[in-house]
Amino acid sequence: MNRLELKQVVKQYADKTAVNGVTLNVEEGEIYGLLGANGAGKTTTMRMVLGLIHPDNGEIRYNGKPYNTELQQIMGYLPEERGLYPKVKVSDQINYLARLRGMNGKDADKSLRYWLDRFEVPEYYDKKIEELSKGNQQKMGFIAAVVHRPQILILDEAFSGLDPVNVELLKSTVKELRDEGTAILFSTHRMEHVEELCRQITILHRSNTVVQGEIKEIKNRYPREQVFLNTTGNVDGLDRLAGVNKVERNERGYLIHIAQVEAAQEILKHAMNQTTVEHFEIKEPTLNQIFIREVGESNE
Repeated sequence: MNRLELKQVVKQYADKTAVNGVTLNVEEGEIYGLLGANGAGKTTTMRMVLGLIHPDNGEIRYNGKPYNTELQQIMGYLPEERGLYPKVKVSDQINYLARLRGMNGKDADKSLRYWLDRFEVPEYYDKKIEELSKGNQQKMGFIAAVVHRPQILILDEAFSGLDPVNVELLKSTVKELRDEGTAILFSTHRMEHVEELCRQITILHRSNTVVQGEIKEIKNRYPREQVFLNTTGNVDGLDRLAGVNKVERNERGYLIHIAQVEAAQEILKHAMNQTTVEHFEIKEPTLNQIFIREVGESNE
């Protein structure tokens, strides 16, 4: 079941087109990646999904229905710019936000305490936001977005500014919500997080969709241009082999850039004639490499 559907959505400001015909579907229990450089149209798309602005053309449907104010109870949003009040206690404002989403006071408080326990910070219940570290403020923002157990969740740079331990904690929580059936629209610049969490993606560039589909299928569209080789001894002459563009040596072995995939077998034969090969891999393109190829070097 598609929790969220965008069909040929367009948004214009005067003579500037901010979003040009975006179409995507987010299913129940799916994390969908929405990617693009700054100014590509991601934020405008998310604002339209949230009902903060309306599309000029196309349609957005939630569980098959058009937007209405009651949908606020099934949606959650974690913006890139965090917005909790610094001088208000965690319990006061998150319980208030939960009640705005349709929860009664008892259920709101129970859910808040669950999430504080989930993040191993039950003592934050009576603390003001300004008393917490930046990372913990971010976790409170996440709790505010999910305290009412939304069916549709919009995450904008959810992991920015977090240390690796908290990134893993938040990722496991996002997966938990996915497994419970939440449809999640996930926007980030961190491609490794997208590769781990998402099955399908849309990449926007200058308001247009330039790449869309399942990550596995997308990768199959692009040539394999790198070989990783790890050996017990040195390998000479790799850069002189036909089809080899560049050889990089690092502490893990050799990263070899190739012009065509057929060169990989010659690399393997050449290495095996000189030493023992411990690891050999024709590397598939990373999502980061695909992004740069389609969008360019800069994310700014």
